[in-house]
Amino acid sequence: KPAKRLSSESNSHEGAAAGEISALEEAFRKFAVHGDTRATGKEMHGKNWSKLCKDCHIIDGKNVTTTDVDIVFSKIKGKSVRTITFEQFKEALQELSTKRFKGKSDEEALQEMYKLIEGKGPGLTGVTKTVASPTVSRLTDTSKFTGSHKERFDASGKGKGRAGREDLVDNSGYVSGYKHAGTYDHKVQGNK
Repeated sequence: KPAKRLSSESNSHEGAAAGEISALEEAFRKFAVHGDTRATGKEMHGKNWSKLCKDCHIIDGKNVTTTDVDIVFSKIKGKSVRTITFEQFKEALQELSTKRFKGKSDEEALQEMYKLIEGKGPGLTGVTKTVASPTVSRLTDTSKFTGSHKERFDASGKGKGRAGREDLVDNSGYVSGYKHAGTYDHKVQGNK
């Protein structure tokens, strides 16, 4: 039964606007699942709705502000729900498009709105990227270490742990540097 319902849904989306809807819906889904592992991509939370509006430059700080975006979201979603569906998402865009693109017809404004969003995904703003600066690479290159610090890393640059920091006492009974260390038992057994 669900398979039948899916096919009827896809049929209703086909037609002249199929191309636009797919790009828009794809963007909607990307933002809908952003930061939420359990999200299906069918509904969008208010937080992701404002992120979409910021990342796609719907919020321009003049005509459309974060407050406008929040008001439209609250107005369009149901009383007891915290998310909007794709259909409601399009309604919300319709509402905002006339504010964002003043002086254009409703239809033109909506098309401009879609253009801002289509093919976009959540931008990773605020995510720290590691910068490969020459200073840092010089400080972390173990081959250039001197003194006792160079003893702490093996040739590959991997730390030796405790062995590199402390003088581990050799209790084998051999003088340090004796090259036949550990061969006594072997010789004794060999002579029997």
